[in-house]
Amino acid sequence: MTGKGQFSALTQSGGGLPTTLAAGSAPGESGVRILSQRFQGGLHVSGTPQEHHICFQMSSLRIERRVAGRTLSHLAPEGGLSICPAGADFSADADENGTMLLVAIKPSQLKLAAAESSAFHAQLLEQLSVEDEMLFNSARALATESAAGYPSGPLCWNEIARLFIDRLIARYMSLPGSRPSPGVLDDKMLGLLKDYILEHLDEPIEVAELAATVRLSPFHFSRVFTRSVGISPYRYVVHLRLRRAVQLVRERRYGLADIASRTGLADQSHLSRWIRRVYGVPLTRLTG
Repeated sequence: MTGKGQFSALTQSGGGLPTTLAAGSAPGESGVRILSQRFQGGLHVSGTPQEHHICFQMSSLRIERRVAGRTLSHLAPEGGLSICPAGADFSADADENGTMLLVAIKPSQLKLAAAESSAFHAQLLEQLSVEDEMLFNSARALATESAAGYPSGPLCWNEIARLFIDRLIARYMSLPGSRPSPGVLDDKMLGLLKDYILEHLDEPIEVAELAATVRLSPFHFSRVFTRSVGISPYRYVVHLRLRRAVQLVRERRYGLADIASRTGLADQSHLSRWIRRVYGVPLTRLTG
């Protein structure tokens, strides 16, 4: 099952499938999922993933990897990781028993998180062999939660996933040259848009208003904004509204209906529906 957007993983002994130890993602929109597999007698993996893939060795293993035309054959340590950005060709081969943990991240989620750090056009870099204890511990925590059926709840999963993404942005993403690629908004435009939304968070915000801020037509603006940030202008506005709403909920200075009004959401019910959709928990979990 090798193909666009997925890997094929087969043991070399008999051609059977590896044993899956944990897989999936908690409710919510973390944009992160995990797959932990144990294989016997060897492993072959290949594909061109549509998501960003960060792969960890759960034990020391001699392995050959190829990412985007670069190849490395070495004894990978426990916790060693490789990074295959979305759209890059990847393969790995090993002749030993072992366990591997894959963390897959939606490109739109990583792009949005990078925008939150004002790294609007940062690019994830491929890595053949890196040791990063913080990322390894976060990946293991996600795998443990998944294997046990998310006992700590979706909010815990989402927070660990966000820490994982923030670490990737801080250490394994690089900014492009002085000019962004054609067909995207530049950093100055994106900064102006973010400032405008935050200043008018308690008001209705139309796409036409945002487009006028950067002197583009609404149709063209919507396309280039989505390409630049990973989500539509509407969802980006909702994202900033929810981020502020969660902050106010945790400060406990205002009632929920007041918080909804202060962040431009229709009412408490509207706020509650969005919290459950994005964070995977009822609003009461944020106030408890």
